[in-house]
Amino acid sequence: MSGNRPYILDVSRLIWRLNGARLPTGIDRVCLAYLTAFADRSLALVQWKSLRLVLPAAESDQLFALLQAEHGAGFKARLCAIVLRALMRRLAGKPPISGKILLNVGHTGLNAPGLTEWTQRSGVRPVYLIHDLIPITHPQFCREGEDARHRMRMRQALHSAHGIIANSQATLDDLAQFADGEGLPMPESLVAHLGVEPLEAHPNDGIHPKPYFLATGTIEARKNHALLLRLWPRLRDIMGAGTPDLVFIGQRGWLADDVFAELGREQPRHGRVIELGRCDDAALASWIAGSRAVLMPSHAEGYGLPVIEALALGAPVIANSLAVYREIAGSAPLLIDVADEDAWLKALVEYSGNSPQRQQRVAEAAGLRPLGWHDHIEKVEFWLSHRLGQWPVEGTPV
Repeated sequence: MSGNRPYILDVSRLIWRLNGARLPTGIDRVCLAYLTAFADRSLALVQWKSLRLVLPAAESDQLFALLQAEHGAGFKARLCAIVLRALMRRLAGKPPISGKILLNVGHTGLNAPGLTEWTQRSGVRPVYLIHDLIPITHPQFCREGEDARHRMRMRQALHSAHGIIANSQATLDDLAQFADGEGLPMPESLVAHLGVEPLEAHPNDGIHPKPYFLATGTIEARKNHALLLRLWPRLRDIMGAGTPDLVFIGQRGWLADDVFAELGREQPRHGRVIELGRCDDAALASWIAGSRAVLMPSHAEGYGLPVIEALALGAPVIANSLAVYREIAGSAPLLIDVADEDAWLKALVEYSGNSPQRQQRVAEAAGLRPLGWHDHIEKVEFWLSHRLGQWPVEGTPV
């Protein structure tokens, strides 16, 4: 893929994910979508701590292909070979990058020292996709020190950005409030809701023999799995042998030792709690489509992609009453404040069967047209060309 390369695409997060053999998170899925959309028009940027390497076109294409293949075997050796070739080429001269738009959609390197100075020195025009400010707004649900790191990320983004993409108006509002508190101006900004990949599900393929509710995503304090574990004994008291199972699909995260301890206990005969750490997309789609409802009691979200993914597959959703859910899904999900546990319990009882309440939400889900990634990318490209000036041009070596 030769020709004009108006973009630089930061693929660092995807490298670390594959190298660590981790399942893709919501942010990883965004990075993969941008890789698919922009690979043929971009040079690759790899960041590690304070080091930054923009690969020439040939090596960029090789790296993009490696990341899209997602083959774990031999990944590190192939990556090292590509980077070594890129470094050898740099001895003959750096690729011209001044004037190009740098797309960083994974928060990568935003807390690394020297980022702002490098963008100014190199002449690139950074555009950052901001996913959330949760470590700042809800530090109690994050690792120790993450609030300070995220403040640095947001400061550097605001200092260096030529443009900001927010995944929701809720995220943009949080960023604007942070900028005001820091005395920093807001760059040109765009709200672009995320797309979903169409998944084919087979809800009647016998993936689970009993009715079940489903919660997806990393098992961490912010996702509030603890609420569901408190509710399930109460649900058993009401429904007895007819209690649906509760299925968790997601990797184990942080600040959830109480949840992990509960998951390690012997399960009752009815209304079991089942943990699945790894699940491919096809199986996940079937789990979602076959559920009584997808449960999202998160304390905070920047977007909440699982809500849209569930609705796109025709599954009803019961979620916390967050502004971002109303923004992205309207009245399709049933939104209940997590402080009202009795209301959550009532909804679980109703959705355990084919109640009118559940039928109504299934009908609303069927009428929802979720955005595809082509919709998101089209909106972003229009904004890049019409609001950030002319398309970037080839620059001079830096």
